Amino acid sequence: VQLVESGGGLVQAGGSLRLSCAASGNTFSINAMGWYRQAPGKQRALVASIAVTGGSTNYADSVKGRFTISRDNAKNTMFLQMNSLKPEDTAVYYCNARVAWLEYDYWGQGTQVTVSS
Repeated sequence: VQLVESGGGLVQAGGSLRLSCAASGNTFSINAMGWYRQAPGKQRALVASIAVTGGSTNYADSVKGRFTISRDNAKNTMFLQMNSLKPEDTAVYYCNARVAWLEYDYWGQGTQVTVSS
């Protein structure tokens, strides 16, 4: 599985960005996908996740009500709509795909999101 993120950039506080993650390869094996972020000096942390079957979602408390995760299974693409961005959202955002039976995570290369105050 290969994951390629796009859509990061620089935005002012209160603005919006939409991240995309395109998956290729053995995508049929993916059970769930998600977005993680890592700010300088901090550990990588879950932002949001979505199940491939059923589409159930999960969000970090810090982004609930502001971020929306979605996916287009036909195009093997996942999205993260980020609204009302805050400076504390500044981080490198990584796309994740989990294959449950392998207990293995695939990662994208990351995309930088910078929110200026």
